[in-house]
This record gives sequence, structure tokens and C-alpha cells, in this order.
Amino acid sequence: MRALGRHVLAELYGCAPDILDDTTKIEEAMVNAALEAGAEIREVIFHEFCPQGVSGVVVISESHLAIHTWPEYGYAAVDVFTCGSTVDPWVSCQYLKKQFQAKRMAAKEITRGIFEFEMSQTPNKSAV
Repeated sequence: MRALGRHVLAELYGCAPDILDDTTKIEEAMVNAALEAGAEIREVIFHEFCPQGVSGVVVISESHLAIHTWPEYGYAAVDVFTCGSTVDPWVSCQYLKKQFQAKRMAAKEITRGIFEFEMSQTPNKSAV
């Protein structure tokens, strides 16, 4: 069975609050997490919330990395979705765990785009 992509949903607990509230550090960590996994970066956008917290997305050729932080809880929700077989989303997650000084990471992988037909065939349009 072939699939289009791998999607890791990670929850990082016990992170350094000062890092989770620093837009520059979060952006740098997310970009480097993509590069560590071998991804090709296309777009980067981050937003700082008042009074605290950061959300952002790194769009990669292989899909995306996204984050939302809650510095007051030392918590970050991370989403790493990669298509193809060359970029491993777990590499990015482990990198971010270290960069945010997380004490614990809970994560699960979801396989995306599983088809019952051969990938080289055209899907049945009536099934849409």
C-alpha cells in the first residue's frame, strides 16, 4: 500500500517559556527543523500574539511545518506533514524538541492519501 504523505502531530510539554514566546527563535527553529530533515523551503510566515504566544508555518516543497505556542504552559503544538519519501517528519520533531528544551513529547503519525488503486492509475471521478 502506497501513501502520499506522512503527518506527525506532536505535543511538546515542559518547554522553555522564553523560547516559546520569542518569534525570532521559533521561526529560526522551524526553518532549521525543515532543513535538518532535508526539506526545500518555499514560504515562511509567523505571527506573535499579545500578550503571548506564536503561530507560524513553514511551507516546504514537500508540504508544511506548523506551530502554535502557549508559553504560559510551556506547551507547543507542532504539525509536520511531508509528502514523498525523502523527508522524514520525525527528524524535524526531534530537532524541535531539543530546540525548545521540551521535557516530553507526545506524537503520533498519520499516513495521508492512502489509495486502494495503483498510484499510477487515474482515480475514479465518481468516487469524489
